[in-house]
Parts: sequence; C-alpha cells; structure tokens
Amino acid sequence: MRLATLKAEIIEEKCIGCRTCEKVCPTLAIKMVDRVAVIDLDKCTGCGNCEQRCPVYAIELKRREEPVKLYVDPSTVDQKEIEKICTKAKFNPEQIICYCTETRAEEVAAAIIKGADTPEKISLATGIRTGCKVECIQPVLRLLEAAGINPERPEGWQWYGKTPTIWDIPEEVKEKYNNRGFYFDKDIELLDKVAETRKKAVEEEKEVI
Repeated sequence: MRLATLKAEIIEEKCIGCRTCEKVCPTLAIKMVDRVAVIDLDKCTGCGNCEQRCPVYAIELKRREEPVKLYVDPSTVDQKEIEKICTKAKFNPEQIICYCTETRAEEVAAAIIKGADTPEKISLATGIRTGCKVECIQPVLRLLEAAGINPERPEGWQWYGKTPTIWDIPEEVKEKYNNRGFYFDKDIELLDKVAETRKKAVEEEKEVI
C-alpha cells in the first residue's frame, strides 16, 4: 500500500507549455489547455516526476489535506485468476515487483482483474511506478500480457517496451554460452519453481484438510 500525501500544482505564470510534464506523468494526470499545464488531481499520485523534470520550475509539490490510499486488496478477487495471471507472467503472486512501493505481483494482477487495462490505470490503483518510475514498467507489461491485454503505448516517455526475459532466450544462444559458465535452463527451472511455490503450497494444504 502507498499513501499519496502530495499533489502537484502548476505555477501558471512560469509554464511555457513545453509538455514535458505531460509526457512523463505515469498516470496521465497532466494535459495542456491553451499551452498551460493542467493537472487532474484525481489522477495525481504526487510522485514528483513532473516537478523533477520541469525545465522552468513551474511545478511545486504541495501536501494534500487528506492522503489518498493506493492499494488493491488481492483477497477481493478470485485467487485462481491471480495465480493464473502471475504464473503465466512467471511471477510468484507474493513476489515484490516494485521495490519503491513494495507492490506485489498479486496486487497488480488483482487490479487487472478489476479492470485496470493499462499501466497508467494500474499505477493509479496500486501506486506502482510512482517511486523511481523506471524498472517496474516491465513486470506491469508482463502481467498485462499474461492477462491477454496489450495496451497502446501513450505519447511520451512514461514507459518503454517489454524487455526480453530469460524465457525468451533462443535455443541457439543457450547452446552457444552453456559452456561458458551460463546455466540458462537451470535458472529457468529455478525461477519456474519460485513462481509455482505458493500454488503448490495451497494445493498441499487442501490435501491435508
């Protein structure tokens, strides 16, 4: 869970309408109106991406009167659906995929099940991508793809394309480097076990009951 305690505010007389803030906002909360940035506070998570990158210092972060909780409770959706999405994306449901906000794979999967079909909607629901805003776009895209969703990339620099994982390495590359200290198949086997750990534990618990 992340508490959004800040909000971004535009200093209109300083804004030059360059659209930098619009292009870096992870929740698409900023739009240009008559060449001046306007912020939708219902979408603002106070991450500071816009404030840090404004070339003319036209944005300030102010404290919210009431913090906004960014969290999706995984227990409110079908656990089998969560496991299905996470397993296909090669994540253990309890695996942390955003270290800045400590967001777990199961929470993102739950947000997707509840209708969040873009990285921006997932960020607004869970808080993921509102810390460093760099690394966690990859697991978000992997989980969306596992759910059968391929969102259209927004105009800007909010996210990059999905990078290859160890499961995407071609067989000829594995064969070439297997004798040079790389153990791709063993790594894949281990990571598959990590992704399946909770699923097997739940199944064993049911057998005991």
